[in-house]
Amino acid sequence: MKKVMFVIITTALLCTIIFGEKVEAAASNQFLVINTLKNQLAYYKDGRIVKTFKVATGKTLTPTPTGKFFIVNKIKNRPYYSGNIKGGDPRNPLGDRWLGLNVNGTWGTTYAIHGNNNEKSIGLHVSAGCIRMHNKEIRWLYDRLSVYTQVLIVKSNASFNTMAKSNGFYAIN
Repeated sequence: MKKVMFVIITTALLCTIIFGEKVEAAASNQFLVINTLKNQLAYYKDGRIVKTFKVATGKTLTPTPTGKFFIVNKIKNRPYYSGNIKGGDPRNPLGDRWLGLNVNGTWGTTYAIHGNNNEKSIGLHVSAGCIRMHNKEIRWLYDRLSVYTQVLIVKSNASFNTMAKSNGFYAIN
């Protein structure tokens, strides 16, 4: 536990130095569960599902990684570097909100929960591994989450509460 706290505090300090912004610790009473089988995301607060969303997830060749992760950065209008498209441009496939996930040491640069410029993709397995949301919905979620919010990504037929509980999260039926 001391190691985890050290990593969180060190990362927060580094982000403050590098990005010049104060980094908030995640509220321990909130988390996300994403089910890639059903392409759904649940936002939990105080052990209860507040809201669920339909999402798009990875294709068979580029699946969304499963496991427990943390949101490590929050970016408004992130540029789409490989397409040389500026943040905020309607052609940007990342939408206007980015919640970067630390998947296998990528520190939020590769995998994220983000908006998109193709609303018809929601509900499908079409991404390169990211979780896509409707822009209006990612804005709502973005405003409620802190950096270091935990995210559980699973592929299951179980209910959100069953998945949450079996992975150590507090969830009320």
